[in-house]
Amino acid sequence: MQMRKILLLILLIPLLEIVFVLLSGKIIGALWTIVLIVVTGILGVYLIRFEGMKAKQQLQKAMANRQPPGPAMIDGVLLFIAGVLLILPGFLSDIIGVLLALKPTRQLFKPLIYRWIKKKYSNGNVVVYKH
Repeated sequence: MQMRKILLLILLIPLLEIVFVLLSGKIIGALWTIVLIVVTGILGVYLIRFEGMKAKQQLQKAMANRQPPGPAMIDGVLLFIAGVLLILPGFLSDIIGVLLALKPTRQLFKPLIYRWIKKKYSNGNVVVYKH
């Protein structure tokens, strides 16, 4: 069942990206569409770099204070996903990437990640190794 959802997303997301790019090309023109895609990619890289450095500092601070690095690690993972989405050409991926890159909206995604991890952990799909 889960694999069907993933396959559907793999097929649906590029289709939606193509539709948005074609509509954009029709509304603002092909050149401006291309410029907009390139500019959002470049801005996305800089945004991820800036936010990524802050997440790295939070992770180091948590480790130095002997605190669990969970929130900082989740920030790092969400920023990595945001970076990939911002580099991909397309407007839908850019919108989701920006939402994940900005701290206030990234906080909205964290409970979903925590819930997913908790579900995987309770189902025995996550194994924690202790030395």
